[in-house]
Amino acid sequence: MSVSGAHDSTLVTLSVLIATVASYTALDLAGRIRAATGWAAHAWLATAALAMGGGIWAMHFVAMLAFSMPGMEAHYDVSLTLLSLIVPVAVTGIGFAVVNRPRRSRFALAASGLLMGIGIAAMHYTGMAAMHVPASLRYDALWVAVSILIAVGASTIALWLAFKNTGLVQKLVAAGVMGIAVSGMHYTAMYAASFTAHEVTDGGHGYASIGQTNLALAVAAATFLILFLSLIAAMFDRRFAVLAEREAVALRRSEEQFRALYRKTPLPLHALDAEGRIEEVSDAWLDLLGYPRESVVGRPLINFMNEESVRRRVQEDWPKLLASGALRDAEYRFVTQRGEPLDVLLSSQVERDAQGGFLRALGGIVDVTARRRAEEALRQAQKMEAVGRLTGGIAHDFNNLLAVVIGNLDLLRKRLPDDPRLTRLVEYAIQGAERGASLTQRMLSFARRQSLRPEPVCPPDLVRGMEDLLRRSIGPRVQIETHFPLGLPDAYADANQLELALLNLVVNARDAMPNGGTITIGAREQTVGADQVRGLPPGKYVCLWVSDTGTGMNEATLRQAMEPFFTTKGVGKGTGLGLSMVHGLAEQSGGALFLKSRLGAGTTAEVWLPVAEAREETDEVANDADQKVGAATRSLTVLAIDDDALVLANTAAMLDDLGHVVLEASSGEEALTLLRRGRKVDLVITDYAMPGMTGQHLAEAIRAEWPRIPILLATGYAEVAQDSHLALPRLNKPYQQADLANAVADCLKHEDGADRVVAFRPVRGG
Repeated sequence: MSVSGAHDSTLVTLSVLIATVASYTALDLAGRIRAATGWAAHAWLATAALAMGGGIWAMHFVAMLAFSMPGMEAHYDVSLTLLSLIVPVAVTGIGFAVVNRPRRSRFALAASGLLMGIGIAAMHYTGMAAMHVPASLRYDALWVAVSILIAVGASTIALWLAFKNTGLVQKLVAAGVMGIAVSGMHYTAMYAASFTAHEVTDGGHGYASIGQTNLALAVAAATFLILFLSLIAAMFDRRFAVLAEREAVALRRSEEQFRALYRKTPLPLHALDAEGRIEEVSDAWLDLLGYPRESVVGRPLINFMNEESVRRRVQEDWPKLLASGALRDAEYRFVTQRGEPLDVLLSSQVERDAQGGFLRALGGIVDVTARRRAEEALRQAQKMEAVGRLTGGIAHDFNNLLAVVIGNLDLLRKRLPDDPRLTRLVEYAIQGAERGASLTQRMLSFARRQSLRPEPVCPPDLVRGMEDLLRRSIGPRVQIETHFPLGLPDAYADANQLELALLNLVVNARDAMPNGGTITIGAREQTVGADQVRGLPPGKYVCLWVSDTGTGMNEATLRQAMEPFFTTKGVGKGTGLGLSMVHGLAEQSGGALFLKSRLGAGTTAEVWLPVAEAREETDEVANDADQKVGAATRSLTVLAIDDDALVLANTAAMLDDLGHVVLEASSGEEALTLLRRGRKVDLVITDYAMPGMTGQHLAEAIRAEWPRIPILLATGYAEVAQDSHLALPRLNKPYQQADLANAVADCLKHEDGADRVVAFRPVRGG
């Protein structure tokens, strides 16, 4: 006999409520799965599976308890009941795990929904099998299929919603729909079941027994408690996650601010890891070396040093930094992206954690390239000054020796018998001595000790006047071009010395072009302001330049080019004094010499000289320097003073040969003593550089007591006091007898009045 059962409406409502709350809890817990990582994500996954699967089972069990049949008492198999609990929890956990993967697909979602739905249906029919009643149970296949479809659809929707970002209202609506769907699956399956009693039973009232109701309420209470605790845990976890996120955001903001501050600081800073690789650098560091950030971070710092710095860093400084925790002002040479050397001072500090472990090494570099170059330039200038002083002293002594040699050879030539062979030998000796005198003048030019006769010089006219000489000097394979602008002012320089300097520059340019080429000579007017650093005082200058298309010079050769006796030419092909002479001439004239060269790109030499209009002084020379004056027509009493006995004897011999009476003195004091004894003297010839009293001081003393006595200054160079009011005629050593005779005659020509002396300009430095 077929028996119809009845449902307790209260328990039915309770079962639907359980399904709804379980669905909401599962959706909420699924959000915690996404927010967590590691073991926490697995824990929340298990909790969500327990809430969903356990809630569905509780809904099913309460709904089963809500069902009753008249005269029949239901009993439940414990094992099958527990199995019906495990199945939904397991399939729900599997479904959540599959759908929670980072790269889930629609196929995975459908497969998980199918598995979960079948598992829930299996849970229902396992629970039905656990129920024992005195009746036979049959199922309508159609309604069974409908119940399974409802279970699969509800499961798929639940899995799809579980990992979507939904708000509270959406979760509540979804939980309600899912609760009804899950409950609907159960009651559809119950509708598919039909019971046939084994024996006649009495009609019942259609309500569950008190025992079933109490059991249903207990299961519901336990389920709600578990779901409530799960929601509380999720709420606290969400709160902690919010706090953690705020702290993480604050930490990220702080790190970003620190990183921005670190990168934007105007100091070149870097941070290294334990292996010496760069973790972070400031923008100033990148700007200094010229690298982009992506080419620097992650690379060892030593990759940006030269070989010597790498060796010292690896073998000495890095172990010292790790051991002591600090490194101060270590000197390294870095190489920029352009390949340029960069001298730096590097200081580092090791940062350690609470346990003393290495965290990072913070460091900063200071660019001292300019300071190193300035120090090198200062050392070079000091060396050049020392060499210049030494050269000047040696050249002065050579001048005295050559004066003796030339003077005596000149006297000897006059006394030789009429023998062409002997005459030729003496001439050769004189020519050799004169070549030595020319070399000495070059040395004095470098040392800025030679006597100059500056005057306004027109560079175009000077070059045109040297045209034949220049063309004979360079040969047919080299062409000369000139570039002179109109209205170019005159330069203030010694014309003869400037010609010699220009010839030296042209010859050097020719030697730099063994296969021929072009030499360009030009000039331009330049103005140097007070803020320009070229080693020149402010003012207007004429820049005379000589440029070639030759081999050029590398940096090392360019630095040494103006040093005395330095040459790149073969043995016997150059003295190494050409550029140093030009350098000395330019500086003594109030200008400078600048060299510009690059290997393979030729060389340009620039001689900067003051503009003539900038000089208010003019030389008032009574006669042209080249004018020859005849020897004196009368005998004079000449007082000759020189501290070098050989030079003094040579001068006395030449004066005696000219018919003069000579008084000799080896010092200024001795000369004053002779004069104060009343000796009549018509002319005084004195050396300048003498110990105790210089020739300048002696001349001042003589003028103070004997203002009418002419004075002639004979010297190889003149360290004339800048504040001296005397302008003395001079005779440059070494000299021949004719030069001495002309100088004496010139002094006598002006012995009357204030014009007795030839104006002599004191020369700076010599």
